[in-house]
Amino acid sequence: MKVMVSAFVAALVIAFLAPVVLDQFGWSSAEQYSSESVRLD
Repeated sequence: MKVMVSAFVAALVIAFLAPVVLDQFGWSSAEQYSSESVRLD
């Protein structure tokens, strides 16, 4: 039972942290693409 509860809590933590991590990677990739497009222009 404790394993199921710990797994559920871990899933909640991942669910809350995933958007933040994805936003950080998204911003970094977006900045790289924007800088590359500016250089090409």
